Amino acid sequence: MILRVVMEVETMQTIVEVLPDKNELIARSLEIVLAKIEDAIAQRGIATIALAGGSTPKPLYEKLAEQDLPWEKIHIFWGDERYVPADHPDSNQGMARRAWLDQVPLPAANIHPMPTSAPDPADAAAQHEAELQAFFKLSAGAFPALDIILLGIGDDGHTASLFPHTDALQVRDRLITVGNKDGQPRITFTAPLINHAQTVLFLVAGASKRPALDHIFAPEDDDTLYPARLIQPQGELWWLLDRAAGEE
Repeated sequence: MILRVVMEVETMQTIVEVLPDKNELIARSLEIVLAKIEDAIAQRGIATIALAGGSTPKPLYEKLAEQDLPWEKIHIFWGDERYVPADHPDSNQGMARRAWLDQVPLPAANIHPMPTSAPDPADAAAQHEAELQAFFKLSAGAFPALDIILLGIGDDGHTASLFPHTDALQVRDRLITVGNKDGQPRITFTAPLINHAQTVLFLVAGASKRPALDHIFAPEDDDTLYPARLIQPQGELWWLLDRAAGEE
């Protein structure tokens, strides 16, 4: 059985679904992602999707690798990246390539990884921001509306590389910034960029996420301590939880 709650807050629609297990969570996320890709291509001719790292979305990527899609119309981005080479075991790009992107005829020009080779991560963040501005044909100060942004949360309530009590949480005038995890730099979408998305889809599995979810869903709490609370997109906000994470 799927438990489903739909909430309307001003112009934002939040949909929360609790799935019986992680397999059902992945199956449901595949349905949603395929539907959103189809809608985007029908409306705008292309679909833009930003991927999440971590272990939870990997089976989704493996399922997407099995699909017959108009790959030339799909553009891939990442919501955040560890500051390591693409062939490093910790690279979000590397994981997605192995699980999905290298398995399908996706044009190389349609893959837009975050750069991680500059000596200064701030330079890499600025470079990627310029790439996004050029791709989406943005004027200064404008934000693109990606069709789908996939996210997870950590046990500490972070999402993308927006970690509790870090400077990245305060960035409001940039698309890309430098996150920080225990002194290690990350490149990350800013909260305003995420919030301009047509669809934000959180995939959350495991009982260890329950304490953070309690704070994230609380009517009032500390956004700087639980950064996932900052994600309030102009479009749809989906939370897919397995039973271990969401039964309460």
